[in-house]
Amino acid sequence: MAEPDPPFTEEQLKTDAVSKKEILQFVQEHASIKFLREHKIYGKLASIAKCTKKDALVVAYQKLFELKAFKKEGEEEEEAEEGAKKDVKKVTKKMEKVGLAAKGAAKEKEEPRYTKKILKKGDGSTFPRKGDTVGCFYKGTLSDGTVFDTNMGGSKKKKGGGDPLKFKVGTGKVIRGWDEALLTMTLGEKAELVIEPIWAYGKKGLPEGKIPPNSTLTFEVELVSID
Repeated sequence: MAEPDPPFTEEQLKTDAVSKKEILQFVQEHASIKFLREHKIYGKLASIAKCTKKDALVVAYQKLFELKAFKKEGEEEEEAEEGAKKDVKKVTKKMEKVGLAAKGAAKEKEEPRYTKKILKKGDGSTFPRKGDTVGCFYKGTLSDGTVFDTNMGGSKKKKGGGDPLKFKVGTGKVIRGWDEALLTMTLGEKAELVIEPIWAYGKKGLPEGKIPPNSTLTFEVELVSID
């Protein structure tokens, strides 16, 4: 690309005969990208002209010819390609964010995979929040009525033997059916929860707990404390 001749004289630059916008436009059209960035005049012409003093633009104009920092052949194409790549990255990131938001929304709208029947009403106002430590008495049965675990009535089976089971609710410490259902209960409430396999122990079941694969589980749960 041939080097341009100076379009403005020194006298013109000192007067209002040449505007900031005219100087900036010439420099942006003919200077290398590196030069523009070094002088902080790379970007939208109107925005830069608005916030840059004329003296600074005159200096950049003079330096352009002094250093012969003109745009090289093909630089525009390279810059356009680089810009296109950045645009693609921006769009991709935006799509990823939209996708994550959609997944989050889908999760929020997901239908409960359990049913709840209140056996005894609680106080009606004291609900646990995610992260609260709750205490529960419970009894779990399989579809055929087999009790696989309980801490009710002074039982000596696992998980308590008469003491409330305590854990932080809503944090994945127990099966999802419990995490979700307990957040709907109030202090003192007793409920029957019928939990589908997907929100219980799923396809694998829990062999050590004598819970077969794909088991729908029924729990009698009483919420006795919230800390």
